[in-house]
Amino acid sequence: MHHWITDPTDLAARLAHRPTRVGLDTEFIRERTYWPQLALVQIALDDADGHPQILLVDTLRDGMNAALAPMLADPAVLKVMHSASEDIVAFKRACGVAPTPLFDTQIAAGLAGIGAGMGYQRLVQEMLGVTLAKGEQRSDWLRRPLSDAQLQYAADDVVHLDALYRALSDKLDDLGRRAWLDEDSARLAQGADEAGERWPHLALRAAQFLDTPGQHRLLRLLRWRDAYARSSDRPRSWILDNELATTLARTPPIDRDALKRQLDAIPKSPRSLVDALWNALTTPLPDEAESPPPRSEERDKAALRKLQDMTAQVASELGLPDGVLASRRWLETLLDGHDWPGALSGWRRQQLEARLKPLLAAGPN
Repeated sequence: MHHWITDPTDLAARLAHRPTRVGLDTEFIRERTYWPQLALVQIALDDADGHPQILLVDTLRDGMNAALAPMLADPAVLKVMHSASEDIVAFKRACGVAPTPLFDTQIAAGLAGIGAGMGYQRLVQEMLGVTLAKGEQRSDWLRRPLSDAQLQYAADDVVHLDALYRALSDKLDDLGRRAWLDEDSARLAQGADEAGERWPHLALRAAQFLDTPGQHRLLRLLRWRDAYARSSDRPRSWILDNELATTLARTPPIDRDALKRQLDAIPKSPRSLVDALWNALTTPLPDEAESPPPRSEERDKAALRKLQDMTAQVASELGLPDGVLASRRWLETLLDGHDWPGALSGWRRQQLEARLKPLLAAGPN
């Protein structure tokens, strides 16, 4: 049975008794904004008498996010979530805190050797033999009232989290990997603040076809776009799309007026932001000279393949699914001569460093 919570006082009373752990999920909308708009929070917990209950919390009500924050931040309450990265961003934005400590069942399933990146419904089916409905995945969660189908779907998203937690905890304990999960979950909670990539241009394939000044111009534009998107709470593509950013970086206008004429000729271009765009395009960044070059399909291909093959071998020895131990992007960071990135530090570095060090020392062929 679920309870529809519309009064912050009611929520505070129900959370006054803090269990040792809760199942937690959110529903949010992010179609027209940069930040996720928190619309609903689902909490599965046992009440003071030990009876299970599910709270469906209407976060559109005044004061509700503030009433949620103490429980989210309580170090004595473990928050069991699935694929929590975007939910964490939503909580940080709406409530000012991240849910910690955290047990992410998607991460746990990977570390337990069950599967990498498994969705909640598939994991519930795989581990518990329960089939969940999918009908409300793309609902408008900001509308009120929510339908009975929406409420049931939302409740289903947390009702099985405790069973998953118990099953996955046992598997991780048997494998001696609970510390790995704690490390990954803590990093996820700390790092999911969407501060922006330092080198966002590297994600664009077109960057590899620009000369160095063009790459620097593209970096300036994308950094400005990310900062403006966050401050204005608008999607990045609504501010400046990748194609226009690349065009301006490749062939920059000679002055502001030329930029304005170019924008005027393009539908949906950011004409109202011409001054800010011109300043971003022409103002060097203090660290742009440190920017690594974009990768071409051939650059260091053989060396990267050796790192990938060795990583796959270590993962196989550990019984880990593909992608759990190290992503291609992390390995490219190592190949570029940078220190082990945060996601590769800790237990992953302990498993990989001795095996990858000779390959990294050999460098590209």
